[in-house]
Amino acid sequence: MGAPPPTRAADRALARPRRRPLAALAALAALLAVGGTVAYDLDTPAPRPADAPADEFSAARAYRNVETIAARPHPAGSPANDQVRAHLEGVLRGLGLETSVQDTVAREAGQLSGAAAGSTLARVRNVVARLPGTDPTGKVFLVAHYDSVQSGPGGNDDAAGTSTILEVARALAAGPRPRNDVVFVLTDAEEACLCGASAFAADHPLAADGGVVLNLEARGSTGPVIMFETSRDNAKLVDVFGRAAPHPVGTSFAVEIYRALPNDTDFTAFLDRAGFVGLNSAYIDGGAIYHTPLDTPAAMDRASLQQHGDNALGLAREFGRTDLKDLDAGHDATYFPVPGGLARYPGWLVLPLAVAALLAVAALGWLARRRGRTTYGRLAAGFALGLVPIVVAPLGAQLLWAGVTAIRPGYAELLDPYRPTWYRLAVVALAAATLFTWYALTRRRVGPAALAIGGLGWLAVLGIVLAVLVPGGAYLTTLPALAGAAAGLIALAARIDGPWPVLAATVAGAVAVVILLPTVVLLFPALGMAMGGVAALFAVLLGLAALPVVDLLHPESGGQRGLVAVRARRAGALPAVAAGLAAAVFAGVGLAVDRFDAAHPVPTHLMYALDAGTGQARWLSHETDPQPWTAQFVDGATTVADFPGLGDTELRAGPAQAANLPAPKLEVLADTRSTEQRTVRVRVTPQRPVRLLTLHVDGATEVESAVVAGRPVPGGRATGTPWGFGIVFHAPPPEGVEVTLVLAGGTGPAALRAMDASDGLDAVPGFRPRPADVGVVGSHSSEMLAVARTYPL
Repeated sequence: MGAPPPTRAADRALARPRRRPLAALAALAALLAVGGTVAYDLDTPAPRPADAPADEFSAARAYRNVETIAARPHPAGSPANDQVRAHLEGVLRGLGLETSVQDTVAREAGQLSGAAAGSTLARVRNVVARLPGTDPTGKVFLVAHYDSVQSGPGGNDDAAGTSTILEVARALAAGPRPRNDVVFVLTDAEEACLCGASAFAADHPLAADGGVVLNLEARGSTGPVIMFETSRDNAKLVDVFGRAAPHPVGTSFAVEIYRALPNDTDFTAFLDRAGFVGLNSAYIDGGAIYHTPLDTPAAMDRASLQQHGDNALGLAREFGRTDLKDLDAGHDATYFPVPGGLARYPGWLVLPLAVAALLAVAALGWLARRRGRTTYGRLAAGFALGLVPIVVAPLGAQLLWAGVTAIRPGYAELLDPYRPTWYRLAVVALAAATLFTWYALTRRRVGPAALAIGGLGWLAVLGIVLAVLVPGGAYLTTLPALAGAAAGLIALAARIDGPWPVLAATVAGAVAVVILLPTVVLLFPALGMAMGGVAALFAVLLGLAALPVVDLLHPESGGQRGLVAVRARRAGALPAVAAGLAAAVFAGVGLAVDRFDAAHPVPTHLMYALDAGTGQARWLSHETDPQPWTAQFVDGATTVADFPGLGDTELRAGPAQAANLPAPKLEVLADTRSTEQRTVRVRVTPQRPVRLLTLHVDGATEVESAVVAGRPVPGGRATGTPWGFGIVFHAPPPEGVEVTLVLAGGTGPAALRAMDASDGLDAVPGFRPRPADVGVVGSHSSEMLAVARTYPL
């Protein structure tokens, strides 16, 4: 049988309703309604008042603790942190819970940043309380850290998690006792080194047998609480989350991505130990205030706090009555939010579904050619051209943000703008403009059916790639491809001008909206506007899945001539023009609305470093393009090899007046030598209130082993740096830290460099206070005042 005769462009659509404008309006209205439902379902619940029933979580009650915890910055070891800890102990003991403080020195696993070998440690004081179970099968651990960064009071990070746990403890203590033990772990020194969680997981008797960990975090000030990380083989854990959390928001794609990133929370310390499984949750929008002085209780969205508490309480109760010996499913689940709950299926289905989607799209292409809707040549062209918007839209989004940051350079130091909504809308509109323009330019020549099938082909191919490389994210393209292929097959089986093809295309588009829209929405706060191209990519994938509906926006244009054809082409260009104008307007409104002012200051970074031995001092900044305020202190680029505790990246520097500040004192307590080894025992004592101490050995000396405050740490030798093996000790006690070093080679010279660091530059000579509209960037080294000295041995 020969090939079917060629058809005009209008006839090559999968759906060709008789009343095209009405069909387009109905389909768009349906997809907008589905999108609105999806967005509404992602919204946070209304906060409950202080007089809510005793067995419920109340954001108003929890917020009272937020105000106390985040009254001021309280980094580990500070007097303010001591006051917070006393408050936590009082609240938990007041609930009748067995409460204690784990006071110890803990070490973070791994090496210091850069080329230097060594270890990071801290003195930690974890607050631990237990609600005994009636017939335990294991333990449920609710975990949050109560310390803050030095640059902000931690109203959200992590007074949100800490106050949530206090309110959950109150609700659980007020009701019937659970079957399993529930342990409330409020950790110290998370911001410094995750050392509090490491100490509890490694050394606390209650952690000896492991259990289920529910870690509560915040990396912003608002937005839905996302369950973004799990332990391995999570299918049973996810099942509990889906049925017990009242507002379950989470995706297996997020888990896959987070596992590949270097980011860590307290949850990491538990997963590093055998016997622990669990879930990690946080709200992440409003990232502009993260780790800054603006992270106050007043900045908190209490609806996000309510969702944190509702989910934590529901999960604590469910895990509290579950047999905890039977939580290893042997595989990960694929899961994602849908209106009303959490869709999930076993991970072993991922690859078969991806293969099925690819075969279904291939079958659709074969049948479309068989029915005369397209040709194999056009199908190949449609597939090849489908790559264009997939590449161009993300690139356009990145270029858009590059242009915005060129106009507003202060954005470069922010995780996200203060008011990012308009910029996010601009990226989505730009993605739509890219898709509509591409479609308008290719539709007449290639045909709607070939372009629609080509778009589904890319979704199916990406589904295979994701199934192999990132299995938890394969659903994002596999399921829309399956739905689109099924809709196309229905359209070809039905009357091409009847209602069923339009209905099928609309249902397939709705599936894509349900699956991909939450990803687009959640990717913006997760990655920030600097990576808005990723959200643009998924927005385009959504558009490709809905191309038959997009086609309804275009008039029939096949076979027309003259003025009629010109008008048809102009009408087809209207969606692209409208979307392009919307992108420009949204970006312009963003620039007009999100200006830096006293309430939304431009972020700046500044440090002061003094070498007490030479009397030389410098201002230092991480800003690559210093703001005008910072530029009065720093100018040229430099490295700080003589201050190894400040990192090995290139900084901006400028001369500073030497302050009258003492370096940490180093006392040699013992020094024994042989021909092969030299063992040196020293005490490093701060001479002023400080947040951290560091001790580094000169780069020419190899350290075979070391003991710091009674904790053995591995030795090592760095290369390419004047100062090698080093110790960073957070929250050092006033009496100092004792360090024993075993050095290779017993007779050679050696030197030690001691540094301490405090926070606050107001008293430094030459410091000029920031104006009201200039703020502090969220950084662990913002406002750091470091004093160092070299001690020869």
